[in-house]
Amino acid sequence: MSFPTAYFDDLYRQDDDPWDYRASWYERRKRLLTIAALPRERYRSCFEPACSNGELSALLAQRCDSLNACDISDHAVRLARERLAGVRNVTVEQRAMPDQWPDASFDLIVIGELGYYLSREATAELAQRACASMTADGTLVACHWRHPFEGKLLSAEDVHASFDALPALHRLVQHAEHDLLLDVWSKDGYSVAQCEGLA
Repeated sequence: MSFPTAYFDDLYRQDDDPWDYRASWYERRKRLLTIAALPRERYRSCFEPACSNGELSALLAQRCDSLNACDISDHAVRLARERLAGVRNVTVEQRAMPDQWPDASFDLIVIGELGYYLSREATAELAQRACASMTADGTLVACHWRHPFEGKLLSAEDVHASFDALPALHRLVQHAEHDLLLDVWSKDGYSVAQCEGLA
């Protein structure tokens, strides 16, 4: 099973920033870590499922020619559209993951705080769909909270293991803290220095 849409709609009805993305230093720092971990300076097409109220989306939009962001909650989609109003290279849609994964190719996919709301089977499907939609030079980023919370279906380590299990993905970055796990994979396996001809 996975968390129902109503769970997230209820959260956003009560608070338009239920995880304190705007004010929390932890959340702002996590966004900066995510952006800093990207191995390429520029991307053509990015997909960000579970975009919430669009705070990370605003930073990703600066690094991508186009960004497709989505969330399962209509309330989150509305908030993200308000946050990103006037940013011309971004579209925000309502989609449920992994069943409504878009039929498109991306050279950057960013999955944050999503996997542990899904069953083990759904997380494995999420990983497979992400890998299948990545371009040959694509980058995949996953970042998840490591502490327990009520209803959490999987650990951050379990979620990221679903991506590690795919032979087509090569891990470039692993950043583990007491609070979070951040991993970056690519299909070509080239490091930043290798891409620039330095190694």
